[in-house]
Amino acid sequence: MKFIFTDKKVDLSPAVHEYAEKKISKLDRYFKADAEATVTMSVEKERCIVELTVRSGGTIFRAEESVNNEMRAAIDQVVSVLERQIRKNKTRLEKRLRQGAFEREVPAVPALEEIPEEKEFDLVRTKRFFIKPMTVEEAILQMNLLEHTFFAFRNQDDDGAFAVVYKRNNGGYGLIADQV
Repeated sequence: MKFIFTDKKVDLSPAVHEYAEKKISKLDRYFKADAEATVTMSVEKERCIVELTVRSGGTIFRAEESVNNEMRAAIDQVVSVLERQIRKNKTRLEKRLRQGAFEREVPAVPALEEIPEEKEFDLVRTKRFFIKPMTVEEAILQMNLLEHTFFAFRNQDDDGAFAVVYKRNNGGYGLIADQV
């Protein structure tokens, strides 16, 4: 697994990066050789925040955890959350993950045993509608008028490419655009 570390608003020692690499490497057995882990560590108001994104074979896994004043504990938690996501969705992910990733069992950890495996997605509603070409500003306005947290549209400024605007948790808006 290839690692990319980013430290925001904090200078961390190489020992912390080595610790993170050691802990995240335990997830190696799930991923193919092309896997890439992006680890972002930051500190905000005495909270240590670790964001972990693993890209493998076109599938993206992401987890974020924060702990008061303890970066190593945040690293442990984010690895645990990501492993829980993988184990919860193992039947859906077996084709995308490394061959035999689930054959040998990890020693039982009480928190992992309690998570029931999700059998199938429960699609409860389907909506079909015409996606109108508009600018990003018009899409944000329309989203706010509908009081939704996201809005799909065809971006008039990008030759009618499919895009989604959304409200971010920390304020402001985000844009997800089709990469051509």
